[in-house]
Parts: sequence; structure tokens; C-alpha cells
Amino acid sequence: MNKFQEIYQDIINYFIQNYVNLGLTFLFLIIGFILVNFLKSKLKTRLLKKSDNPITITFISQIISYSLKLIIILISLYSLGLNDITSGILASAGVITFIVGFAFKDIGENFLAGIILAFKSPFRVNDLIESGNIHGYVKDINIRETIIKTPDGKDVFLPNSIILKTPLFNYTIDGYLRYEFIVGLDYGDDISLGIKTILDTVNKIDGVLKGDKKAAVVINELTTNTINIKVLFWIDTFQSTSRTFHHSIRSHVMNDVVIELTKKGFYLPANIVEIKNYKQDL
Repeated sequence: MNKFQEIYQDIINYFIQNYVNLGLTFLFLIIGFILVNFLKSKLKTRLLKKSDNPITITFISQIISYSLKLIIILISLYSLGLNDITSGILASAGVITFIVGFAFKDIGENFLAGIILAFKSPFRVNDLIESGNIHGYVKDINIRETIIKTPDGKDVFLPNSIILKTPLFNYTIDGYLRYEFIVGLDYGDDISLGIKTILDTVNKIDGVLKGDKKAAVVINELTTNTINIKVLFWIDTFQSTSRTFHHSIRSHVMNDVVIELTKKGFYLPANIVEIKNYKQDL
């Protein structure tokens, strides 16, 4: 009990003797953190004017901010006369890094993966991506995770390491996205006329690209009941980042194709099931 009283008394005496230094150090710590946050904001704003990749800029500003705050903390410890603690932190930084890295392997892995993603830039904010079974729009990336908004409104916090380890599909990086669907025509129909009808219908729809990215209609497969025609067309994802917009164009194309084929007398058969009854009537 006496030992605890001595420690308590030593702490009280330290605060009484160094209250001015403690106050100044605490003030320095607060002002330093405020200035670092201000510099982080200014740096991020300036860099964003020179770069079109906000993800990389966010990472750079975060790393600089954390480094400056660490320096401020070490200076504060030194000013309090805790030289041994400060020197110990610096001297054992390598050991601490190893221990912390081993204990928090997943956090460190996600941090390194985030740095790679930020500087490699396989996607940008509002890009439509797919990683694993997660499909949605990139909303933000930080040192641990990437935030994705799914088409049904869910916010998914996806660890950066998972994105780095699994195949990543970016549907909007170059502004082009291809859709396709199958139409089954009857063997008795004029297939050449059907292909021309489908192609003319698709090319009339706003949002379907022309030129190098023009639509294509080809025979895909000869099945038991139908001749399957594959319809392929491209859209410009830079017109809108909305998944609903993309699906509405696809729906419009499919609807108009069915209407035009029906108008021209094409039969769109379904699967035929043959039922045989081997029982004879008595």
C-alpha cells in the first residue's frame, strides 16, 4: 500500500513541478494536430487540381498526416523530459513494427494492399466494379478498406487485401460496357431477315453505340427447337454511372426486338415437350 502511495505522490509532485510545461506541451499537441489536419485538407485540395485520381491523393494525404502527427507526439514526449521513452520508441521501432505487424497481420496486409490499389489505380471513385461476389460502385477507399455501394443500396466495406487477391472487373474504366442476350427463332423462319430486323431495331435505340462499337447479331447455336441468335451491343458508361440507366437500355433493346420480330411474323418458339402414353385403352 505504501508503494502505491509513493507512486501517487510522485505523480502529484511531477504535475505540480511541471504544470507549466505540461500545459504548454498539451497546447502544442492540440495546435499541432489542428495544423496537420488543416495542411492535410489544403494538400488534398491542391493535389486534386493536378490529378484526376482522388483515391491516390487521399492515400498520400493520409500517410503524410499520420507521419506528422507521430512526429508531434514524439516531440511532445521529449519536451516533457521523457527522453528515455522517446529514444526507446525510436530505437525499438523495428522490433515494434515486427511485433505489431505479426499481431495485426490482416490490418497490415490491408494497409499495404490499399497503397498498391491507390497507386496502381485499377479503379476510381464511382467506377462500377466486381470483386468476388461483390458488385457495385466505388465510393471511397482508405488505408484498410474500399467502400462499395451495391445496386440495391447496400454499403459494403470490402477489405483491400481481398480486392488485391481476387480477380477485379472494372466495367467503367474506359467508358464502354457490352451487353448481350439470346433470341430463339424457328427453323422455318427466314433467319437472314430475322438477323437484319434485329440489327436494324437495335441500331435505332438511343444509347446503343455505333461505329467501332457497333452492334452485332450472329447465329450462336442450333438447338433442338430453335436457332439461337446472339445479340451484342455496346453502351457508353460515361453517359451515366447509374446501373439502372444501363439496365434500362438493355431492357429497351430486348423489348423492341421482340416487338419488331412479332410484327414481321416471326415465331418465337418455346421448348417443346413430347409426352407419350404407352397404355392402351381396354
